[in-house]
This record gives sequence, C-alpha cells and structure tokens, in this order.
Amino acid sequence: MTTVLSFARAAQLAGAIVSVVALSACTTAPVAPPVAAKPSLQSMLAQAGTASSTGQKEQAVKLWQQAAEAYPSDKSPWLSIAQTRYEAGQYGDAIVNAQEVLVRDPNDTLANSIIAISGLRLSTRSLADLSRQNNLSGSIRTESQDLAKLLRESLGETVLVPPAPAPVQQAATPARGKAGAKKSAKAKQEDSSADPFGALK
Repeated sequence: MTTVLSFARAAQLAGAIVSVVALSACTTAPVAPPVAAKPSLQSMLAQAGTASSTGQKEQAVKLWQQAAEAYPSDKSPWLSIAQTRYEAGQYGDAIVNAQEVLVRDPNDTLANSIIAISGLRLSTRSLADLSRQNNLSGSIRTESQDLAKLLRESLGETVLVPPAPAPVQQAATPARGKAGAKKSAKAKQEDSSADPFGALK
C-alpha cells in the first residue's frame, strides 16, 4: 500500500515539474533586439555633402541614394545626384535623376533646367556626329531644322551657336588646282564640326 502511494506521489510530482517547466518556457519568449533609430534626412544629406566636397563624388552619390531610399518622398537626394551627374558631363543620368525630382515636385526650376540643358548638350553631340558623317538628311534633317527654329525662337536668338571669331588673314594668292580644292573642303568640314547647327540655320 505504501509502495502504491509513493508511486502516486512520484507521478504527481513529475506532473507538477513538467507543468512548471512548460509554464516557464511560455514566459521566457525570445525578445527582439532593439531597432536602431533611422538617421535623419539632414544628417544623411550632410554626410553626402561632405563626401562630395572632398571630391568623393561616387561615395556621395551612394549616400544620396541611401537617403532617397530612406525618405522616398523627398526630392533633395535626387536633385543632388542630378546636379552631380550634370557637372560630370553624364547628361543621360542627369536627366533620369532630374525626372525623379519632377515626380516629387513638377515645378522644380533646377530640375527642369538640368533636363533642358542636358538634352541640348546630348542633341548637340549627336548632331555634330551626324554632320561629320554627312548623315543629316531626310526626316531627321527636317525635324532638326524645326527643333532649331523652336530653340532660336525660345531663346530669342537668330543663331543657336555663335560662329567662331574669324582668324586674321594674311594676303595670299588663292590656291589653285587639287590642293586648293582640298583646302576648301577641309575648311568647310572644320566649319561644320565647329557648328553642328550650321546646316539648320
């Protein structure tokens, strides 16, 4: 009889221990580590500005991109990237980043200016290449002339690219024959490469 009671007590004691262990496991749930506070936009922009001013342009662009991800509704990081790309002569990238500014603020004057001037510089390069290759013809020529006219009217200028000052010429006898024709053709080619809009005036 005492043996049966001791087994019953042992079973109760074991049950109690299991219950206590189970309850203690419930109360000691893992605690999530504390989340670091997100740095402010101003501190991120200041850090990128410091990198830019010390000549670390690509590092600055990476920091501005991080700021743009952290604060997606703010235009400031995109504007800084667009300006940096423009100053580096990377006009395609400048346009893309300036368009991100306009998504957030359609009236931003600097972004609109970057897009307009970058577009003109890319167009000037392309027209100069086409002019050198003598491939500015057909519908491309017509459309380019229309664009040049629109630009002249918008800028209030009669000529888009002012001609280079004429060098002082010395009195010389005119060249004759093939040599003279080659010099004349070379001079025309130099004039057209100096002024890619020459054919569009």
